[in-house]
Amino acid sequence: MGAVSSCCESCFHSRKSQSYEPLLLENEREAVADLLQYLENRTQTNFFEGEPLSALTTLSFSDNVDLQRSAALAFAEITEKEVRQVGRDTLDPILFLLSSHDTEVQRAASAALGNLAVNTDNKLLIVKLGGLEPLIRQMLSPNVEVQCNAVGCVTNLATHDDNKTKIAKSGALVPLTRLARSKDMRVQRNATGALLNMTHSDENRQQLVNAGAIPVLVSLLTSSDTDVQYYCTTALSNIAVDGVNRKKLAQSEPKLVASLVHLMDSPSLKVQCQAALALRNLASDEKYQLEIVKADGLQSLLRLLQSAYLPLILSSAACVRNVSIHPQNESPIIESGFLQPLINLLSFKDNEEVQCHAISTLRNLAASSEKNKQAIVKAGAVQSIKELVLDVPMNVQSEMTACVAVLALSDELKGQLLEMGVCEVLIPLTNSLSSEVQGNSAAALGNLSSKDGRTTNDDYSAFNDVWDKPEGGMHQYLFRFLTSSDATFQHIAVWTIVQLLESSDPQLTSNIRNSPILIPNIRQLAKTRTSSPTSSIGGTPRSHRSQSQTYSEMEGGDGQGEIQLLARRILELTDHDGDGSLTPSAVASQIHPGTSVGKESIRDHEELRKSVREAFAGSTAH
Repeated sequence: MGAVSSCCESCFHSRKSQSYEPLLLENEREAVADLLQYLENRTQTNFFEGEPLSALTTLSFSDNVDLQRSAALAFAEITEKEVRQVGRDTLDPILFLLSSHDTEVQRAASAALGNLAVNTDNKLLIVKLGGLEPLIRQMLSPNVEVQCNAVGCVTNLATHDDNKTKIAKSGALVPLTRLARSKDMRVQRNATGALLNMTHSDENRQQLVNAGAIPVLVSLLTSSDTDVQYYCTTALSNIAVDGVNRKKLAQSEPKLVASLVHLMDSPSLKVQCQAALALRNLASDEKYQLEIVKADGLQSLLRLLQSAYLPLILSSAACVRNVSIHPQNESPIIESGFLQPLINLLSFKDNEEVQCHAISTLRNLAASSEKNKQAIVKAGAVQSIKELVLDVPMNVQSEMTACVAVLALSDELKGQLLEMGVCEVLIPLTNSLSSEVQGNSAAALGNLSSKDGRTTNDDYSAFNDVWDKPEGGMHQYLFRFLTSSDATFQHIAVWTIVQLLESSDPQLTSNIRNSPILIPNIRQLAKTRTSSPTSSIGGTPRSHRSQSQTYSEMEGGDGQGEIQLLARRILELTDHDGDGSLTPSAVASQIHPGTSVGKESIRDHEELRKSVREAFAGSTAH
């Protein structure tokens, strides 16, 4: 937030002459005369050094309240017209004037100090010289003008990070919170602006909550003043970043979501934007994800999503993404008409973050429902992904490939996705510089290759079409993953090969069986239990929702053992004779001393298939 004006124009007026009591000290008389002369030539005078500053200082430290008033008013007028970095010699007399018992002196001195507090270096020096204590006293003044200027000065001081903690510990938060309820709109604006400036760190947010700021900020969401609405909405958005604070808000502020939903229809664009961002932060929690939908927030979010104003698009897209995490919200979001606008945003090249939010939302919407998956494909999402994915930023590629992996879980859609040619873009991405993009692309290919209930009508010709192209095709991709140092990638490769072989497609089986680069590596994996590390970021997709990445880590011995067993299964399938019996070499690779091949080994294989299918079964929402 920028600096909030700290002085009210009506708080002071220039005085060029004034009648003083007859008993003035000689230096005071000279200072008055000099000051009047300097004010006559103010455009050519530098009041922040030399004789002009000396004259102001003399009047400031006078015991004569009229002279103090003249000095304070002069400082206020000068600093309103010119702000520059000043030293202690300028600030000391102003800070002395702040401690005056005269209301007019207080008012003008705080106005001057607030003006100087616009400068970054001055902000630090004012606090260092002890300016907070007299400002807090003035915030407690019964005079509204004094309150206005004192609070405005604190607001400006609070824009510097180095001052925030000092302000929080100074005792200023309680009077700021009280003044946020002031009937004077100027005081209310300055106070809420100061509270906002204090919400940019965890520690200060907690201090604000302890000072009782939450109910005040929530109540002011219904203010008629746009600035107050903006400050309070933004402050609450920052407070809602913390999980503990979200729980407090949920327990004590039942009208919060409804108020924020209402503000998304504000005439002010900045208020609309901050309301959506506040809802986005609240929607980190399941309770609020549901409550936003219940409060009819979707229609407002949809309107903002289709805005031409980037901040509105970004804030609403981020909010919808979080709301879409809850499974119960998937169908309401789709039924509210979000699919086409979200798909349109996939090509929003002006902002990568918007693209990420849009595709992540589509992925979340596809997570739990077969009907929703089909609706997303029917709306054109996969076609858009295919057209865009090779040219978008890497973060967007990761989200897009993850979305395809989720959609590819649908047996009803696999054939349609293959016909659309998604393999042609997924295969090059398995060689991405990003291991996450590689893993998501490979997971999508694996999901496309598997089917719970195979039939003789299943068409796997799409995999034959891309066996050697593009960029080496499925053949080179599987080789890279089999020989990877990442056990997760090895796991994906052997699992996918098993699926391709179990399709019983003659061409695929021949391609794999006769490959000089696949079979030797598969034999090596079947012989020895690999000890290669798993990926630091994940493996095959999971079926449950969480806040983690699309494909999960498969740590420990169980994952390693599955690689070995899957490799052996591949050898079973590739070493069959034409009559379907196992060749001696295949039997030798499967049987160890003291074991037998029979129903037990078949059951073990089915359990393995089940465990790997569960690991492959989809994507997390985030």
